[in-house]
Amino acid sequence: MEFESKLIPILREGVAIIKVVFYKKLKDYLVQEYPDRDGIYINKLSGAIINELFGMPNTEEHFASFAEENKRHIDHELMNICIEFDDMLIPLTDALRVQFLCDHQDGVESAFILSRAQELNILLVDREVPLPSNFMKMVRELGYEFNILVSGEVVEN
Repeated sequence: MEFESKLIPILREGVAIIKVVFYKKLKDYLVQEYPDRDGIYINKLSGAIINELFGMPNTEEHFASFAEENKRHIDHELMNICIEFDDMLIPLTDALRVQFLCDHQDGVESAFILSRAQELNILLVDREVPLPSNFMKMVRELGYEFNILVSGEVVEN
């Protein structure tokens, strides 16, 4: 049981790193898609898309109202992920599944997140659920590539 209690936070940190990698890629893409919008809008839109994908909307009034006002853009971009970010489908699939497993371990029901990702063609259904070591290896590789991790530590941006 002690092993599981240490593993879940490590896996959740891995999911967070995948989110940061995707956030960086998504921001770069959205700058091109919405050239008339400022950086603040792009940052909020990127965050709202990721929050929606991972089933964790920000309930703070400012962010919740932004998400509601921009629901059409958020939904549109969610549908485009499978086309525009095919290089992220494996990391996103693995992160969503690992998050589901962690949620299940913590007694949280989040199967709807996997169903929605499957409907959006983001979830690679034929891909096996990753072993924790394989997931964390992928997380480290992406973390180093995107300068989120340096020598095994998370870099504060």
